[in-house]
Amino acid sequence: SKATVSVLNWIHSRHLHTRTMGRRPAKCYRFCKNKPYPKSRFCRGVPDAKIRAFETGRKKADADEFPACVHVISMEKEQLSSECLEAARVAANKYMVKNCGKESFHMRIRTHPYHVLRINKMLSCAGADRLQTGMRGAFGKAHGTAARVKIGQIIMSIRTKENFTHLATEALRRAKFKFAGRQLVLTSHKWGFTHCVKEEYKNRMADKTLLYDGSYSKPATRHGKIGERNIFG
Repeated sequence: SKATVSVLNWIHSRHLHTRTMGRRPAKCYRFCKNKPYPKSRFCRGVPDAKIRAFETGRKKADADEFPACVHVISMEKEQLSSECLEAARVAANKYMVKNCGKESFHMRIRTHPYHVLRINKMLSCAGADRLQTGMRGAFGKAHGTAARVKIGQIIMSIRTKENFTHLATEALRRAKFKFAGRQLVLTSHKWGFTHCVKEEYKNRMADKTLLYDGSYSKPATRHGKIGERNIFG
């Protein structure tokens, strides 16, 4: 009957419009094949990155308070999606908060997902062959974002107290399972997030050849106006 045909047509149209494709796996976007494609006035309508907070824990702690530092280092040239960065941050943060408390560490994600990923959406439902154009106009729409990393680049770091170094190592070991490819978890020989080696740090601070700069330290120099930065020795 006419009523049955109209119901079937309505179901078919609903099926066409509501069936959407799931998120693509990381293997589709893992390799740095093309040039960087950042968000710009030409590349608009980019969805927000899944990772919004790049630092967690006690961010305002002075450099003196957390001498130990552990890094996750990439051993491949690849792209890491904002989803996997967020998943790694959540995994590491949960382990550290549970085992040593939220005031006992400072974690920082060191890569930012600026590269825009594209997708050329294809319909995968009944009657799609009439609507699709195949490879005509195949330049895709913005689909997500990813960070491009090189071999030896630091992906994320945790600074903490010396007695929690093993916990930070385990937290980052768990976090690196969220990334494609191969990574290393290494304990730094430098003091926290600073560029100064642990053995020299306290002596240089006492000599005032190294100055506090929040969670970092900066070297004192002889240049510029006379002040605490260049009166030493």
